[in-house]
Amino acid sequence: MKAVETAIRMETDAMKFYTDAARRTAHPFGRKMFQSFVQDERRHLEMLEAILKGLDFEIREGEPREAVKSIFETLRSEMMERIGATTDEVNALKIALNMEKEGFEFYRKAAAGTDDEKERALFERLSREEEQHYSILQNTHAFLEDTGNWFMWDEYAIVDGGTPWA
Repeated sequence: MKAVETAIRMETDAMKFYTDAARRTAHPFGRKMFQSFVQDERRHLEMLEAILKGLDFEIREGEPREAVKSIFETLRSEMMERIGATTDEVNALKIALNMEKEGFEFYRKAAAGTDDEKERALFERLSREEEQHYSILQNTHAFLEDTGNWFMWDEYAIVDGGTPWA
């Protein structure tokens, strides 16, 4: 149960952090991304609390990449309007990257350290979702640092003009 209690603290802290980051972020994409992370962390917290209370629960899966993809599609035109990130926003991304890395590593270890099948399945699922958060944050950081280069690679543009045989 110690792993579950630690996980509950981590998820609670992450919800607070992402709520604050969303409130402070000027760019609509960043704000929506952080808000979607709050929803993911809340879902994680609810499942962890059910384990702690000994309740039966269903592992409710989320797809962070799909949520962010949807946000991107909705806000695509605003994304291309260059809005410089503030130092606070870049720092928030760096803190979030570290939190998510610690999160997915913690859940991997917790999954390996439990004999309870349902706990293991949940910890494995949470590890994958936290790793997706990490990937999304890395991509967002790359976008803010070098939007033109990010856009080329994100869209898989071919620099030679698009010939498939070049």
